[in-house]
Amino acid sequence: MDEVKQIVSDIKGGNIKPIYFLMGEEPYYIDKISEFIDKNVLAEEEKGFNQMLLYGRDVTIDDIVANAKRFPMMAERQVVIVKEAQELSRTIEKLSDYAENPQPSTVLVVCYKYKKIDKRKKLYKIVAKNGVIFESKKMYENQVADWIRRVLSGSKYNIEPKAAQMLVEFLGTDLSKINNELEKLKLIIPSGSQITADQIEDNIGISKEFNNFELRKAIGTRNKVKAFRIINYFAQNPKDNPLVVTISLLYSFFSQVLQYHGLPDKSQRNVASVLKINPYFVKDYTEAAHHYPMKRVSAIIALLRDADIKSKGVGASNLPQGDILKELLVKIMG
Repeated sequence: MDEVKQIVSDIKGGNIKPIYFLMGEEPYYIDKISEFIDKNVLAEEEKGFNQMLLYGRDVTIDDIVANAKRFPMMAERQVVIVKEAQELSRTIEKLSDYAENPQPSTVLVVCYKYKKIDKRKKLYKIVAKNGVIFESKKMYENQVADWIRRVLSGSKYNIEPKAAQMLVEFLGTDLSKINNELEKLKLIIPSGSQITADQIEDNIGISKEFNNFELRKAIGTRNKVKAFRIINYFAQNPKDNPLVVTISLLYSFFSQVLQYHGLPDKSQRNVASVLKINPYFVKDYTEAAHHYPMKRVSAIIALLRDADIKSKGVGASNLPQGDILKELLVKIMG
């Protein structure tokens, strides 16, 4: 993310602001920026007296301000990091008075996860003027595979498109969780290597054959045998393969197939751009569109909506998830 790089670059260059208010739904970058400040603003020998870690559940705004107004001891600056500051959401606006006239020798870092402060109110405007406000937005699922590739390329790795997709489908959009798994892979795979689907299966426990990505592909190519083999596996392992996730991914896939049908320009480049997918996967949508005409795709989307309702116990007499999925697959593949 360019904004994160700019913040890090400014700090490295000595352009350090008195307040960093880090907020938003995605905690990964909030943690990364606060960790960078934690490790790099003060020298190790300065941290004992001049670096404080506070937690929102244990302090008040007055406590934070009192710590921030202290002068550093035998150092140019002090750093005050407030973790879990969202616990102070009811009183956070009280920080406005300090933000209006912050202590120049203090670097106050406020980690306000999963929430945002109101941009119309005083605190946001004052911090934006006198410090840095960073909003960490949740990534869409179609952005995460590219994020994985960027993170790995920074460590001189690359990854197979299928392997990246497996990680996204298994771990979702939680960047911290994905990053933890990538760090584990880096410990056992030499730098400069390509991470493969086999390595994902061996080291993270995601089956390269029995997963939503392979199910989607089997349905798209009308490979009934493979599709039913995968859903039988899902039925036997429901905790590892929640029906709601499978239906959501199939709904997304067929919505994109419907979009593909409507494209006048079906070149690989244009399809990848419009559908926001890796060009490697364009052939999957081309083949699915061949097997499922536009009218049929619309009917399948309706079937998926119906299955989603049943999966939530509405009108399904508490059918097992495996039975709902098998019934859905019979209707989709005829």
